[in-house]
Amino acid sequence: MTTTHLLHKIHGQFKMRNGSITDPVIAYETWGELNFRQDNAILLFTGLSPSAHAASSSSNPSAGWWEQMLGEGKPIDTHKYYVICVNSLGSCYGSTGPASINPQSGQRYRLDFPIITIEDIARAGQSVVESLGLTRLHAVVGASMGGMTALAHSILFPQIAEALVSISATARAGPYSIAVRSIQRECIRRDPLWDNGNYTADAEPVNGMLMARKLGMMSYRSAAEFEARFGREMIPEERQSGDPFGIDFEVESYLDAHARKFIGTFDANCYLYLSRAMDLFDIAEHGGSVEAALKTAGAKRVLVMGVTTDSLFPVAQQQRIADGLNDGKREVAFHALNSIQGHDAFLVDMDSFRPILCDFFNCTMNQPGKLRSTGQ
Repeated sequence: MTTTHLLHKIHGQFKMRNGSITDPVIAYETWGELNFRQDNAILLFTGLSPSAHAASSSSNPSAGWWEQMLGEGKPIDTHKYYVICVNSLGSCYGSTGPASINPQSGQRYRLDFPIITIEDIARAGQSVVESLGLTRLHAVVGASMGGMTALAHSILFPQIAEALVSISATARAGPYSIAVRSIQRECIRRDPLWDNGNYTADAEPVNGMLMARKLGMMSYRSAAEFEARFGREMIPEERQSGDPFGIDFEVESYLDAHARKFIGTFDANCYLYLSRAMDLFDIAEHGGSVEAALKTAGAKRVLVMGVTTDSLFPVAQQQRIADGLNDGKREVAFHALNSIQGHDAFLVDMDSFRPILCDFFNCTMNQPGKLRSTGQ
């Protein structure tokens, strides 16, 4: 049985690292059923912009953001597992965030919302798990920002999840990705319509969001993919505007089309807050160093994956996670994939990711302490 569009209300004050909010709600969706022992649940955290709708269901047949990975007969098999995907605290797809109404003022939080951390998102996800009466998880899973959140969850709640899957993530934000996100936020904040976060629904900072998304698309894919897909191909003459500085190349058209799809679907202030949460993430705060903190993670089976063409989260960052978790007490597998599609490969290059995830969720445990590492 599948349930969707569920809301979990956290009654009273939800304490965050930088303040607190009253009676927040966390949106989530589930697929599959709990088994008799209630030990087959998987908690799935998302990247910055997706909703909790990771896959289609009978009650919501629209394709989810991880449609090819989640469902009956797929790598995360919902005939075998009960999957819970949460919309991040701070997002705008049902969970409480800057776009939500502050019950104390009756107005949108906007910039009165406390600065969010990845740990806050992990704690909000755990509150959903507890509301379902679960004391154990088969695994906690995430990619990109979701991989950071899954890692934080395994450290904050070491007794909960037996396994951890971290894809194209990092144990601490690196300077290049911080720089990219900083420019994205500046694009939004320099749009006059942003108005210090006080924009209205009929006058949103569209141009700022458009530029931020274009920059994001460049960092999500690789230069090698752009070369292979577009080269120097020009758009057809009938699509050219005549503007000497307008869109002439197919790669320009691609960025513009994807950015315009995003406009109107995600709140600008929520984007700013979640982007900043990624910058602030540093797992070393939980142990004095990255390596010391990783040793406190509770997962006994770990899968870490990265992509060699990922410039936003370089594969060396995933290697560091795998090495740090490989303390002789758990099974750790690391895979560096040679996908041409960069950071977004976990969303588009299913042929590379499916076999590895399928093996992880359907294989028996190997001997702890031996790091299995592959480059494909």
